[in-house]
Amino acid sequence: MINFFKKKNKPTKQKDNKGITKEPQKEIKSPKTTVDFLRESNDFKVVEYKNKKTGITFQLTFVMSLIDEKIMQESAISYLLEENFSQIEDLPHLLPISDMEITTDLSQLEPKLLNGYVLLTVENKMDKVCFFAAQKHVTRDITIPEIEFSVVGPKESFVEELSENLNLVRKKLPIKELIIEEFEVGQLSKTKVAVLYLEGITNEEDVNTIKQRISDIEIDAILDSSYIGQIISDSTYSLIPQNLDTERPDRTIAGLVEGKVVVIVDGSPHALLAPTTVIEFFSSFEDYFLNWMTSSFFRLLRVFAVVFSILMTPIYVAILTYHYELIPEDLMGILYTSRTAIPFPPLLEALFLELTIELLREAGARLPTKVGQTIGIVGGIVIGTASVEAGLTSNVLLILIGLTALASFTTPIYRMNNTIRIYRYPFLLLAQLWGLLGITFGVCLLVAELLRTTSLGRPILTPFYPLRVEDFKDSFIRLPFNRQSKRPYSLRSQNKKRFSKDKANEKKDVDE
Repeated sequence: MINFFKKKNKPTKQKDNKGITKEPQKEIKSPKTTVDFLRESNDFKVVEYKNKKTGITFQLTFVMSLIDEKIMQESAISYLLEENFSQIEDLPHLLPISDMEITTDLSQLEPKLLNGYVLLTVENKMDKVCFFAAQKHVTRDITIPEIEFSVVGPKESFVEELSENLNLVRKKLPIKELIIEEFEVGQLSKTKVAVLYLEGITNEEDVNTIKQRISDIEIDAILDSSYIGQIISDSTYSLIPQNLDTERPDRTIAGLVEGKVVVIVDGSPHALLAPTTVIEFFSSFEDYFLNWMTSSFFRLLRVFAVVFSILMTPIYVAILTYHYELIPEDLMGILYTSRTAIPFPPLLEALFLELTIELLREAGARLPTKVGQTIGIVGGIVIGTASVEAGLTSNVLLILIGLTALASFTTPIYRMNNTIRIYRYPFLLLAQLWGLLGITFGVCLLVAELLRTTSLGRPILTPFYPLRVEDFKDSFIRLPFNRQSKRPYSLRSQNKKRFSKDKANEKKDVDE
């Protein structure tokens, strides 16, 4: 019989000259240190120099891809070579670098080198070393907002550099009450996450909740603020966004002043605001730069557009499937003529056009800008015209689908726009199953979902549920600024008063 399970050969025992048996010695491998790991990388450099006056040698250790060579050459090497440098204690008086540390703690070697610091040693002695900053900052310039664009108002948007974003906020809110606390999240990425709030205004419970949830995050890498937004949300199984993301510094500052907590992530051009309400997803920050009556009209228009976008196509399917008696006589002839040659039921016809619109939208978003615009316009015209002429869809439904697509684009916040697009499909299925009764059932389910959704434990339907009459001044309509003397009650701010209402209503002339 062949033995398929062969035994491993054990190391043979050896005998010395005296006949004493010795155990075979095992090779012991010492664990790699940080420097050993870095030496395997081509951008790890160790350079030795010699001072021209004292003749002392010193070594600079750094990661080339993280270092600005110009800073290191002009602010360090030129002084170390030309000036009277004899010991490491001379460095604070010798180098014009503020971010410098002389230490004997070598445990800081890894975080310092991997964060753009240079290690300086004298005569290869590691008993006392010096770290000085020479980070290379690669970031794009501050540009106009691309998603939340406004015709009037500031034209600044956040960038991917955390320090730049904090500067934009500090510049417009130069007060000592603005508190910034930084966290390090991600076992591999070590991403910096900043939590911003106003001391004495923001509710402490909201601040502690945000900080606790960020501290408890266990993940290998954080690449964008959307990672944080999904993780710290109250419910991860809800399509409804539970924190507001914005690329505008002015909207971020307005949220801080109201009493919200802001989260800014290094490497992300979007800030997160919480707690939030569903009304804020339909209000553009440009509303505050316009007359209050104009902005109120636009807000109501957006809410109507959202309802129209979700329900119009399902109502079309429900009426043509179950409720012919609801169609006016003058309209019956038009619908009959447009659907005479259509071989599919209204549901398949609507799904075909809805999915076509989604494919065109995704193709336009993923292609380069100029090509994407061309694909969206030409593709929509060609496919729409061809489908009507081929008898696959009716021209009436094509018009309705185009209007619902336009209506969905009125939502200022992109994430809520995605939610609205997805909600149309369950309503279409319910309309096919039970007609208008199914649509009513879907509306009830949607309202129930909104009622149970919270943001940092606060109902997202505020001020409608729970009812907060005082907060209606900045909801579907926006009242004048002199009528908004108090912060929203739903935020439970420590200081609810924003300014004196009586003084705001005073209008004195110069000669009075």
